[in-house]
Amino acid sequence: MNYKETTAWMFSRLPMYQQQGGAAYKEDLSRTLKLAAQLNYPERKFKSVHVGGTNGKGSTAHMIAAILQEAGFKVGLYTSPHLKDFRERIKINGAMISEQFVVEFVAHQKAFLEDHQLSFFEMTVGMAFSYFEKENVDIAIIEVGLGGRLDSTNIISPEVSVVTNIGLDHTQFLGDTLQEIAAEKAGIIKENTPVVVGETQDEVQSIFKQKANNLNANIYFADVSIHKTFPCSLRGNYQKKNIKTVLQTIKLLQARGHKISEEHIQNGFLNVQKNTGLRGRWEVLSETPTIICDTAHNMEGLSLVLNQLLSRSYDSLHIVLGMVRDKSVGKLVNLFPVDAKYYFCKPNVPRGIEAETIAQIFKEKGCNGQVYSSVNEAFSTAKAEAKEQDLIFVGGSTFVVAEVL
Repeated sequence: MNYKETTAWMFSRLPMYQQQGGAAYKEDLSRTLKLAAQLNYPERKFKSVHVGGTNGKGSTAHMIAAILQEAGFKVGLYTSPHLKDFRERIKINGAMISEQFVVEFVAHQKAFLEDHQLSFFEMTVGMAFSYFEKENVDIAIIEVGLGGRLDSTNIISPEVSVVTNIGLDHTQFLGDTLQEIAAEKAGIIKENTPVVVGETQDEVQSIFKQKANNLNANIYFADVSIHKTFPCSLRGNYQKKNIKTVLQTIKLLQARGHKISEEHIQNGFLNVQKNTGLRGRWEVLSETPTIICDTAHNMEGLSLVLNQLLSRSYDSLHIVLGMVRDKSVGKLVNLFPVDAKYYFCKPNVPRGIEAETIAQIFKEKGCNGQVYSSVNEAFSTAKAEAKEQDLIFVGGSTFVVAEVL
């Protein structure tokens, strides 16, 4: 199989949370551990930082990677989901994994993957770890896919574990309360390994402290321990919290002997997109009219993004909006302004909510707009209707943003 055929096989043959939701969620690590053994435990052959949390874990992982690249390290970066190309998930110093490696990995392991019914995510984690080992990375920044305790990435022994924050997302898998979700996210805390928690939240602080104490892991709440900050090329206001999380993580890496200077830190923050290729975080696509897209998709994330959006000056606001099935549209609608023009659409994934369904819920709240047959049609119409002093926002789902980039 060539690269196109290989990725088509991966997407069609294996359950994948990105497309299917719950069908792809495996409730233990047994298959991941079998794959690790099959690959001769690649995750044991490089240093790592493990990054979890509800919001900001992708941005945080990319910032850490950008700083370490400035410091001269060969840095692996594993994140999910991808926006345009599967290979975005697995990078070294900002360069995507080669098509050849993807093809050869699947060709060599195809029988094993089929026999053991590995999910798309489990297989991709194995591919990433194998790639990082073969390319001899100095350190890899590994983003948790879903939850933490049972996530396929949770077989590593990191230098530092990071949990950005806790919010209500993926409740059908992780629990209906912040406490239940925190317990799952805290599952990445390892014995005698320092842990950084980005935000001190009264509802869950004790859960992290107790877990860290049980495992003799020093715990640091970055919003309390870090007072200095740095300018960053990521322009969302919400990045201020992530920057503190990153700074505390870097501080711990320095304490463990990694040579990282203040200049490396400063340059890393200023070159996040350049060093890592990160996209879709408060990304300004145009200035006249202003077009901004952001992948925020849950209550906490959208609240921060929409607050920043509404603080800007514009004549009229146009919102291109689509969502996926595991989101509570009935609750999220309360975050959105009534005095905007909406362009409702369904992202091109099976989990996408029908645009008519979202439109009806928004209409009941007094929000006006039209339904479109695709993200592209909605976006094109918004651009055609917007005047120079208007603002267009594209969001509601990672998959909506992916279609406009």
